[in-house]
Amino acid sequence: MLPVSNQEFPTLFYSPPPTQVVKPSGVHLKLVLRFQDFGKAMFKPMRQEREEETPEDCFYFVDFQRHNAEIAAFHLDRILDFRRVPPTIGRLINVTKDILEVTKNEILQSVFFVSPASNVCFFAKCPYMCKTEYAVCGNPHLLEGSLSAFLPSLNLAPRLSIPNPWIRSYAFAGKEEWEVNPLYCNTVREIYPYNSGNRLLNIIDMAIFDFLIGNMDRHHYEMFTKFGDEGFLIHLDNARGFGRHSHDETSILAPLSQCCIIKRTTLLHLQLLALPEYQLSDVMRESLLLDHLVPVLTEPHLLALDRRLRLILKTVEKCIETHGEDKVSLKFFWRQGRAPGSQQVNFNC
Repeated sequence: MLPVSNQEFPTLFYSPPPTQVVKPSGVHLKLVLRFQDFGKAMFKPMRQEREEETPEDCFYFVDFQRHNAEIAAFHLDRILDFRRVPPTIGRLINVTKDILEVTKNEILQSVFFVSPASNVCFFAKCPYMCKTEYAVCGNPHLLEGSLSAFLPSLNLAPRLSIPNPWIRSYAFAGKEEWEVNPLYCNTVREIYPYNSGNRLLNIIDMAIFDFLIGNMDRHHYEMFTKFGDEGFLIHLDNARGFGRHSHDETSILAPLSQCCIIKRTTLLHLQLLALPEYQLSDVMRESLLLDHLVPVLTEPHLLALDRRLRLILKTVEKCIETHGEDKVSLKFFWRQGRAPGSQQVNFNC
C-alpha cells in the first residue's frame, strides 16, 4: 500500500492537531480523528507499559490492544517488503485540547473525568473493556497513542472481510479443526479461492508476519475487490502483537508447517534478514528510531524477532527435507498438480 520508493512515511502525520473527533470506534477504546486536510486516522491510546508482558493465563481475545504494537507492525511490514499494513506512527495527544474540546460527540464528552492523581481520563461506552476501571489517562493531559491512516472509503475502494481459514476458537473451551488435524491444509487446498492462484501463499505470508509479532488474533483478513482473487491481503489490527517476548506461539505458523509452501521472494527476504550484517532486530531497531515515541519496543522484543525468524527458517528447512525445494519454495501457487502432502485434485470437474 506504500510504494517502495516512498520515503515520506515519517512525515505522513506531521499535521496539526485533529480538527474533529469523529467517534469512538469498535469494541475497544479507540477514536477516529479528522485533520485539517480532511484525512482521517485511527487513534489507539497507550494501554500497557512497554516493559509489561501479557500474563500467561490471559486469553488472546481479551488481551490489551497495544499502541506500540501497531507502530512496530507497520515498520516490520515494510522491512519484510509486504507493505500490507496502513501507515502508522506514534503521537502524543493532549486529551483535553485535542479530544475533549474538539469532539461534538456527547457520549464521548460524558465519559471524561479527572482521576485522584489529577490526570484527565476518559473511557468509551462499548460492550466490554470500556468501564471506568479501563479508562486511559493523560499525564496529566498528554497521552501516547498510535495513529493509523484510514483506508479509502468503501464507496471509493470496496473491500471484503474474509474469515481466516486458520481462525482460532473464540471460546474458553474447544479447538478448531486445524488445531487437531495435521492434514487440514489438504482440505483448504480444495476450497475456492485457495485451490489456485496465490491466495494460499498470501495467507502463509500473513502467518509468518503474525508469528514474528506474536499475534494470535487474526480472525479475518481484508482485500480490495478491484484486484480480484489475485489481490493482496490487508494486515489490519495488529495491536495484539508484541505481548510476550518470552514465548513463541508456534501454532501461529500452522499454515506454513501444514501446507509446506512459501513464496520464493518471502523466503529469500527472510534468509537475508537472518544474516549477521542484515539481522532483523538491527534493521527493526534502526527503523523504529524514525518514530516519535522512541523506544517503540523494548530490547527483549527486538531480540525475540531474531529467535522467531530462526524458527520460521527451521520450519521451511524441514519442509524442504520432506518434499524438496522445488515443491516448497514457489513463485506462484499452481492451478493443477500435486502439492506437498496433498492428494491430486481435479480442477476441471
